Amino acid sequence: MITPLNNFILLKKEQTKEKTIGSIIIPGTNKDDGNIATIVALGDKITNSLLTKGTKVIYRQYSSTNIKVQDEEYLLIKDEDVLAIIR
Repeated sequence: MITPLNNFILLKKEQTKEKTIGSIIIPGTNKDDGNIATIVALGDKITNSLLTKGTKVIYRQYSSTNIKVQDEEYLLIKDEDVLAIIR
């Protein structure tokens, strides 16, 4: 398991929906959920009490480091790159 340090947050990106045209699948065509992810783990210096494990967030585009561990894809961002919480 990955444990983020300091003010970093580990996220699991939401799966993007695929649009179909007839029987042709066009992957990643739904851009509405492009920057939405769920918090998996938090660093020890996170001070915002609204950021907890399991919370869905919208994060700043191009602010993440992509990580792949055992065929699972994660994102690592700073806490300041969280723009909103989805309830």
